[in-house]
Amino acid sequence: MTSIPASLRRLVIQKAGDRCEYCGLSQAGQAATFHIDHVIPVMAGGETIAENLALACVSCSLYKGARQTLEDSETGESVPIFNPRKQVWREHFRWEGVRVIGLTAVGRATVDALRLKRTIILAIRAEEAFFDRHPPA
Repeated sequence: MTSIPASLRRLVIQKAGDRCEYCGLSQAGQAATFHIDHVIPVMAGGETIAENLALACVSCSLYKGARQTLEDSETGESVPIFNPRKQVWREHFRWEGVRVIGLTAVGRATVDALRLKRTIILAIRAEEAFFDRHPPA
C-alpha cells in the first residue's frame, strides 16, 4: 500500500468537499473513513499526486479496485471508468431521487461496476436526504 502524506490527504478531502467523488456520499455520518483512491492505480503507473487522487467511500473504492476500463451494458463497448480528475460528474450522471443514473457509456458502466443502485446504498442515500446531505450540491 502506498503511503499518502497527511497534507496531501487533507488536500484531496478538501477538493472533494468531504464526499465520495464517484457516488457523492458525504463522509459526515459515516462510520468508515473514506479512502484516498488512486484514479490510475499505482500498479498501472499512477502516481501519488493530487492530480491522480480522489476521495472514495469504502464501497466505491473496493468495487473500483484497480480497474481502468469497464464494459457498457447498453453498447457492449469497453470504456474507461469515470475519472473525477478529468471528467465532470454531471456530464456522465444525474440524480433521480436517491438513484444515480448513468447518462453516457462511461456513466452507465461506472454505475454498474460500482453497484451504485444496490439496495443498501439507496437506503443510505434516503437517510442522507433526511439529514439534508443528499443530493450533493
